[in-house]
Amino acid sequence: MHDIFIKMNDLFQSMGVWGLALNSFIESFFLVPPPDFLLIAMDLANPKKALYYAFVCTIASTFGGAVGYAIGYWGGRPAFNWIFRKGGKEKFEAVERLYAKYDVMAVFFSAFTPIPYKVFTIASGILNMNFLKFILASFFGRGLRFFIVSIVLMLFGEAVKQYIELVIIAVTLVIIAFFVILYKKRKSLFKE
Repeated sequence: MHDIFIKMNDLFQSMGVWGLALNSFIESFFLVPPPDFLLIAMDLANPKKALYYAFVCTIASTFGGAVGYAIGYWGGRPAFNWIFRKGGKEKFEAVERLYAKYDVMAVFFSAFTPIPYKVFTIASGILNMNFLKFILASFFGRGLRFFIVSIVLMLFGEAVKQYIELVIIAVTLVIIAFFVILYKKRKSLFKE
């Protein structure tokens, strides 16, 4: 499987920006390498275009998310189980619990963090999540992720490449803390 991912990544890379878009699009609903690897390589090769590359990833990934939603909506659990043959039932149940608890924020965090976004795109269609909310959460989550990667690489270059995942995790923790504080404040306001 590792060799197949390397060959896919090489194919996407040989296509330049179109390969970046295609990789971002497909990765939102199917098992291909994450576009981050290609985005990082392209950002380092041409830092002046880093924001453009992040934009391409964001738009293509959001459209891919819509395809994942459609697969879930029309294909249902059988499609989900076929795509995620290994542990599909457990993955779906975990996503279902997260939706019950966090609703649209579950999509946002899956789009932003290293959690497999494709699992949430397909499950969103199955669970009939509001499509507009799904698209907005996908757009902002994916955009935040790709733009942080590109901005950090644009500013700091090769020296920070190995720490990208740590940067994403740190930003995720800050966002979670923000929403927890906001949630607690809203809850205390309604008690008064």
